[in-house]
Amino acid sequence: MSPYDFDRIINRRLSDSEKWHYSDPILPMWVADMDFPAPTPVLEAIQRRVEHGVLGYHHESPTLRQAVVDWVAQRYGWAIEPDWIVWFPDVMVGMNLAARALAEPGAGVLLQSPVYRPFFRLAWFGGYQVQDAPLVQGNEGRWELDMAALEEAADAKTKLLLLCNPQNPTGRVFTQSELTALADFCLSRDITILSDEIHADLIYSESKHTPIASLDPDVAAHTITFIAPSKTFNIAGLKTAVSIIPNPDLRKRVQKAARGIIPVINVLGMVAMEAAYREGGPWLDALLTYLQANRDYLLDAIAAGRLPGVRMTRPEGTFLAWLDFRATPWADAPAKHILEQAQVVVNEGTWFGQTGRGFVRLNFGCPRALLEEGIARIERAMKGEG
Repeated sequence: MSPYDFDRIINRRLSDSEKWHYSDPILPMWVADMDFPAPTPVLEAIQRRVEHGVLGYHHESPTLRQAVVDWVAQRYGWAIEPDWIVWFPDVMVGMNLAARALAEPGAGVLLQSPVYRPFFRLAWFGGYQVQDAPLVQGNEGRWELDMAALEEAADAKTKLLLLCNPQNPTGRVFTQSELTALADFCLSRDITILSDEIHADLIYSESKHTPIASLDPDVAAHTITFIAPSKTFNIAGLKTAVSIIPNPDLRKRVQKAARGIIPVINVLGMVAMEAAYREGGPWLDALLTYLQANRDYLLDAIAAGRLPGVRMTRPEGTFLAWLDFRATPWADAPAKHILEQAQVVVNEGTWFGQTGRGFVRLNFGCPRALLEEGIARIERAMKGEG
């Protein structure tokens, strides 16, 4: 029996939670944070630091970089150097900063929709051209890279490729062969890869995460990788993230662009990150077992026809389900219908680009009882039983 109680329901409605700011009885299953408390070692480390009583200016913990190095080696099989690490408050801050350090306005930025909407915003905010090469559905609906679309979308102005792996919202974990083809494409055109790997720890038993920069030194020299403990340990509010930049020239350019703009990571975030990476492994292993069971419950519910016409491809990572409502009467705006008729909040698929029309993203990183309640509500609404 697991020593961790992931079934415990914690009332988050009056906790200034972005996810839970809706009034009762609306059930939020949208924004990608989980409804579980952070691991005990993380909470205890924060508590010890707060109990010290003085929260003045701080410098980097002398053991923090090694904690990240050890975690990356143990979890991803990638050997990195401590001086490759550049800290950021969160992954998207780092990606936006890196983009502006490396590409001038008017440059082309490749992405693959459906994808996390801030990827589009990065291009819009930086004055870049969005060059979308949408993912395609292959065998059994599995979402795959479309190399022909990438070839067509890229041009002489293309400077950056934004990669999301594990992929949000589809839950794909790209294979080594897929990543190799993508890396070869970028190397042949001198395109720098900004790789959002924030869900890298949330991989299910049948899959394996490969950091694209770990493929070989040439790829590493063209890649900036972003990870964070935020999704893994449910500490997004502490605003702490890691960029890994093996290429010293790229690293200097990013560090120069950050001067006077990007603050050091906050002291509680620093303490939480080190505790998570040093002591959070057993909790994460138990969490993955729980999340995989939630994923399989959802797959079984859809296979049994509880949500008529809805289809779902098995997520290989993340705690996010990408549900296809295109064959239902709600295809025009399924999230809108789900909110109005089932009082459940999910993300509209078009938030991830036009490729997502007719889909919704549902967060199953929650106690099983909440997942069961959410699916039951949607089922009753779709069957006219509400």
